Amino acid sequence: MSGPSQERRDMKMIHVTQGEYAVTGDPSVVMTTVLGSCVATAMYDPKAKLGGLNHFLLPGKTADESGDDYQGIHIMELLINEMLKRGASKKRMSAKLFGGAQIVKGLSEVGLRNADFARNFLAREGIPCTAQSLGGTQARRIRYWPTTDRAQQLIVTDRNIIPPVQPKVLPVPDNDDVELF
Repeated sequence: MSGPSQERRDMKMIHVTQGEYAVTGDPSVVMTTVLGSCVATAMYDPKAKLGGLNHFLLPGKTADESGDDYQGIHIMELLINEMLKRGASKKRMSAKLFGGAQIVKGLSEVGLRNADFARNFLAREGIPCTAQSLGGTQARRIRYWPTTDRAQQLIVTDRNIIPPVQPKVLPVPDNDDVELF
C-alpha cells in the first residue's frame, strides 16, 4: 500500500538555494526552494523524463548597460547544459517560472527585473513557458517533481516564516590586545 506517508518516506528532497541548480531523472526526488524577489525556473523534457530547477537573485546587467548578464544568464545556461548532458533535447524542453516578488516596498524593483529577464531568456532560447507565478508582494515556497513536471506553490503569508537576517554583534574585548588568526 502506498499512501501519502509512504510517498514522503521514499522521497529524496533537494533544496535549491540562490545561485544553485539541480537536475535529475530520479522519480523519487522532489526539489524545493523559497523565493522572494528571486526567480526559479523549473525545466522539463517529457521524453527524457528529466527535469531541473534553478534559483537566481539578480539577472545581471541589461543589454543597455555595460557589462555582462551574470548570475541569471549563467545559472540558466548551467541548467540547460546539464539537462542536455543527461539526454534532454532543447526542442522538447518547457519551463515554469516562479518568484520575482517585491518583498520590501520602496526598494528597487529587482523582482520585476528578475521576472522580465527569465521570460525574455526563455523566449530568446525558444523554450516555451507553460506556467508562471511571478510578481506580487509575498514570498513563495516551491516544490517541484522533475520527472513529471509537477509543481506546487505555497504563498507565504506569515513574514515570520522567513526571518530577517540579524547582524551578529561581537563582544568588545576588555583590553587592547588584538588576536590575529
